[in-house]
Amino acid sequence: MAGGSAADLGPTAVVKVFSAGTAGCVADLVTFPLDTAKVRLQVQGESKALPKGQKAAYRGVFGTIITIVRTEGPRNLYNGLLAGLHRQMCFASVRIGLYDTMKQLYAHGAENPGLGTRLLAGSTTGAMAVAFAQPTDVVKVRFQAQVHQPENGSVKRYSSTTEAYRTIARVEGLKGLWKGCLLNIARNAIVNCSELVTYDIIKEQILKNKLMTDNMPCHFTAAFAAGFCTTVVASPVDVVKTRFMNSVPGQYGGAANCALTMLLKEGPSAFYKGFMPSFLRLGSWNIVMFVSYEQIQRAVVRFQRF
Repeated sequence: MAGGSAADLGPTAVVKVFSAGTAGCVADLVTFPLDTAKVRLQVQGESKALPKGQKAAYRGVFGTIITIVRTEGPRNLYNGLLAGLHRQMCFASVRIGLYDTMKQLYAHGAENPGLGTRLLAGSTTGAMAVAFAQPTDVVKVRFQAQVHQPENGSVKRYSSTTEAYRTIARVEGLKGLWKGCLLNIARNAIVNCSELVTYDIIKEQILKNKLMTDNMPCHFTAAFAAGFCTTVVASPVDVVKTRFMNSVPGQYGGAANCALTMLLKEGPSAFYKGFMPSFLRLGSWNIVMFVSYEQIQRAVVRFQRF
């Protein structure tokens, strides 16, 4: 990323990969309930339209969180956390940790890479990350979407993370673990470009115009802007991805069929279901992740110099 004082320059690619994976896990720990609320809102209404006059089970971010706590218990806000942490160690470490390396590779060592170079680097690391982490994303979404209310006859789809991996592989085959992979590559190319490139450029401009120094307020501002831009651009793809990955075999003919079904049954607004939890989650996730990422990098570099 742009910036850095002389004392802070020089983290290697390995340090960046480690720092990104760790920062992603920290951000997930802090924001996971918001992500669970987002998933529940996104999948609501996918099986069948609500009968006339019947209220939706989940309404709004905090209403969804309160409903889950009241009907299922607070632990269910963290359904799929282990798979989420698996995902971040595979996913964030590649898409964020290798971004600077890929940017310099495409720029052939130029000091100020252009926008096209940054977008290409973000798309590349986003696609690479999906190739590694797709099974963990499928399991995470399935866990977050499942409702556990034994008194109403609703039981858990999977009892543990390991059992989920095994069941999906056995019932749906290995391709079940990579369900929605192409859609996720498209989604993460968009997310990575919106998130990393926005953060990179805004941070660079803040430092270039000497509005702030290269410290937490600068990182906070750039990360907040990156979170908002990413939510606006990526929400439609994110909703389709969540629906498709959570679907049972044969429910949709493909990602395009899933999107068309949503459009016909629920209208265009369905593509922005869960927008507020998405923004709250992505905004807060970006702030925690980027601030943690910058600080972990610096801490590791200082430790290496002792």
